[in-house]
Amino acid sequence: MTDEHSHLPAEPGNDDASAPDTSLVPDEPIVNPGLPEHAWRPTDVDPKAERRAERQVATLFGLSAVCAVLFVVSYLVFDVNGGGDGETVQTVFGLGASNVALGVSLGLALMFIGIGLIQWARKLMGDHEIVEMRHPARSSDEDRTETVRVLNLGAEESGIARRPLVRNSLLLSVGVLLAPVVVLLKDLGKTNAEVIDEAAYPGAGLEHTVWTSGMRVVRDVVGTPIRPGDLEIGDLINAEPEIIFEVDEDGEHVLEGVHLQIAKSKAAVVLIRMDPDENKPAKGREDWAVDGILCYSKICTHVGCPISLNERKTHHLLCPCHQSTFDLADAAKVVFGPAARPLPQLPLMVNDEGYLVAQSDFKEPVGPSYWERDSQQSTSK
Repeated sequence: MTDEHSHLPAEPGNDDASAPDTSLVPDEPIVNPGLPEHAWRPTDVDPKAERRAERQVATLFGLSAVCAVLFVVSYLVFDVNGGGDGETVQTVFGLGASNVALGVSLGLALMFIGIGLIQWARKLMGDHEIVEMRHPARSSDEDRTETVRVLNLGAEESGIARRPLVRNSLLLSVGVLLAPVVVLLKDLGKTNAEVIDEAAYPGAGLEHTVWTSGMRVVRDVVGTPIRPGDLEIGDLINAEPEIIFEVDEDGEHVLEGVHLQIAKSKAAVVLIRMDPDENKPAKGREDWAVDGILCYSKICTHVGCPISLNERKTHHLLCPCHQSTFDLADAAKVVFGPAARPLPQLPLMVNDEGYLVAQSDFKEPVGPSYWERDSQQSTSK
């Protein structure tokens, strides 16, 4: 960067504005880089235009704050699930009203902040041309000192200290934009008793799934039950529980709609068959396999990605998201990647009809870690 910024244009009214002073930078290879004559903006020379630009920027920041508030209102007003108790799902132009309102309000909030920042930079921040010479590797101490000076100069030229209207409106819009983040925390954990009540439906909550003793393991999508003879050594298939649409005393289905999809997604598993001699079961799991057939949760313990990339020779299962690798022949222990826990294993047995069924639910919570998982594991043993 050139010393002292001697090439910066002079203030309005200086006749030498188009002829930068290069007397302090005699060592530069290019004395005159060919900059055109500086054209001053209306906001540089007209105080009224400057104040008008300030009001425009503040208005944009204010609109951003309004949209952030609308996001919070939309989250509270519209039913994010819809149709849970026979109600008709609210729609806008054929789309879910909740999604439309949340997306539009948050998008506009971010857009207005972006436009406001652009207008601030274009109309109110310092406007002059700078030539920066390239330097090899590390800059000299003098250049580093100059860089700090220029950064401080940039902060001063931005006018954030002497433009309280722009500064305060920006702080307001950014502050209010944090409200949607706080509101969305409502969807984490057990904060809505009507949706995540342990007694609401089978397998609800973070600690359990819909698997129960005697529930058949069926192929994913097609739903056909599986016999041990259907799998050869090295095979891996995606599976799920056979959820029977039981009817309660009021004649209503126990699992349907959103609850059914949640139950199936949490209970998704993979079945793999290997030579029984290659399996090294964990302590207490010696009878969890059937003729070398093992069943593990399909949900990665890192961030919950669906996982089913199988290395037949090594029995390693790879997660496609972040390459966490689990050794299915060794209790699904992590052998590579960011996952911190093995995949939960589902204990298997064969029923009277010769089909693979679960002995029980998983003995530990499935999916990624969360704040109470360790305590839940300790109490379940």
